[in-house]
Amino acid sequence: MYGFFTGTIVGFLVLSVAYVLVSAYERSLKRQGLEGDFDAAVTEGADVETRAAFIAEGMADYELSLKKRLLLLIYIIPMIAVAVTAYVVNLL
Repeated sequence: MYGFFTGTIVGFLVLSVAYVLVSAYERSLKRQGLEGDFDAAVTEGADVETRAAFIAEGMADYELSLKKRLLLLIYIIPMIAVAVTAYVVNLL
């Protein structure tokens, strides 16, 4: 029983690290995309405040997006896989 709890805690920690890393990577990709969009759409004469506001608005939209919420599947899919595997092993 002790091994089950240890495995669960270690698994949760590994999934948490994976979630944080993938989330940070996705945020950086989104920010980089927004910076590229702004730079491509606006030529010289745009001030830094407008660029910062554009990026902040885009990142606020990203925080509410489905793509960000789908990152929670990093927790859900492995948990389902472990549960199904445990069920099948104990069933046979």
